[in-house]
Amino acid sequence: MKTVSLLIYEDAILSSVSSVMDILLGANRFLIETGKEPAFKLELVSEKMKNIQLHAPAQFICFKTIDEVKHTDLILAPAFEGLADVVLEKNKALVNWIRTMHACGTEVASLCLGSYFLAEAGLLSGKSCTSHWTALDDMRSRYPDVNILADQVMTDDNGVYTSGGAFISLNLVLYLIEKFSGRETSVWVSKMFSIDMDRVNQAHFAVFQGQRRHEDEDILKAQAYIEKHYDQQISIEQIAGLANMSKRNFVRRFKLATHNTPMEYLQRVKIESAKKELEKNAINISTLMYNAGYNDQKTFRQVFKRYTGLTPQEYRRKYCRGGVEMN
Repeated sequence: MKTVSLLIYEDAILSSVSSVMDILLGANRFLIETGKEPAFKLELVSEKMKNIQLHAPAQFICFKTIDEVKHTDLILAPAFEGLADVVLEKNKALVNWIRTMHACGTEVASLCLGSYFLAEAGLLSGKSCTSHWTALDDMRSRYPDVNILADQVMTDDNGVYTSGGAFISLNLVLYLIEKFSGRETSVWVSKMFSIDMDRVNQAHFAVFQGQRRHEDEDILKAQAYIEKHYDQQISIEQIAGLANMSKRNFVRRFKLATHNTPMEYLQRVKIESAKKELEKNAINISTLMYNAGYNDQKTFRQVFKRYTGLTPQEYRRKYCRGGVEMN
């Protein structure tokens, strides 16, 4: 039986705690009903107080404080509500405990924004991770030695696990159930809780908002120009000239500031505009493509799928209530 320590702290998002409890207890119930031993011993663990009031109207009574935990097999860090700086400062003790326990052989996993706890503990250095799409740019800036995989639903790197945003993090819980108690159990749980086991990409959930968390004024102006003129035939040389830079220097500074090349940024702006059109109406593919600044259908479809994980048709079917097939 695996002992699982689910961290409880006042900034934790309620669903990131309660859903994990439901799913792990559901797995145990299935195992018992099929004549097997339960696979998970679930403990709610907090820093000091055993009675934790979340920001949501919910309160948890924890089994143990971190000082009382002498052994556990797996630590789960749930997502949080609020600013990362504030939450991490308040919960330094939890971060230090995660680091200490992992050094003693405990596996660790994060749900959604819980990845900040693992990164802050130094457990993601030199490793790959994922998180909620809203946090990826910030994590790249904070933890440059971590390989951020924006589109991944989950990662598993030698006992350190991370998951994508919000409810897609439940796919990591399913993965852990399969790893520790078998495929049959995870399939039953996925059916019981209506969780799609086949999710391999979270890219289509992301909304591109522009990487503006930097102080390079020239690059900010270039970004604004791209966002205003993305539907026109603009070149990187043209934008570099407007910024009074050589192309080489412009590309270098742009990537340093935004973590994208200018061409990648331009493509992401174009694709975001196409996504919005697909979500609200059913214009044909040619009009949609031209509105986004593309002239070639094959190129448009390839770039769209690269950034969303879906074809334009698939994206429309998923997000447009009145969507129709495109010709």
